[in-house]
Amino acid sequence: MAPRNPLKTPEGMAPFEDRLAGAERFAQGPGIVATGIERDLGTRFTADTIERLLVRAPRARFVWLMGADNLETAHRWRRWRTIFDSVPVAVFDRSPYSRSCLASRAAVRFRRCRLPVPKARTLADAEPPAWVFVPGPRHPASATAIRAGDRRFGFAER
Repeated sequence: MAPRNPLKTPEGMAPFEDRLAGAERFAQGPGIVATGIERDLGTRFTADTIERLLVRAPRARFVWLMGADNLETAHRWRRWRTIFDSVPVAVFDRSPYSRSCLASRAAVRFRRCRLPVPKARTLADAEPPAWVFVPGPRHPASATAIRAGDRRFGFAER
């Protein structure tokens, strides 16, 4: 988990420790570990983090997880092509970006590397560049509304 997204303003963003605690509560399953590795490595950009992780754990099979909103703007990330060339990427459906993200610069650039949904379970074994769009139930709340405990979406206030 990154201390802060360099493309987003810090206003309205929950503190790092709160976001990490939320990720730890969510990450329940074999082989899933939520960490503050980017803070620990001192990296700020995804490509740098991936580069260090691949050196640190050369036998590990990493998959980069991102929401559809991030795929839409991935071309603005520092060394974004390197990310796709280094590790497989899973892109999770996120309203309202479901369709527009698939026309994004990154999706078009790596369109031939996109795997069909049934291959999502094999993504960790795929040779990069490889990516899959994972459709799923969409929630109308924004991340900001979720963090704020917006009652309109069924969240209890903090």
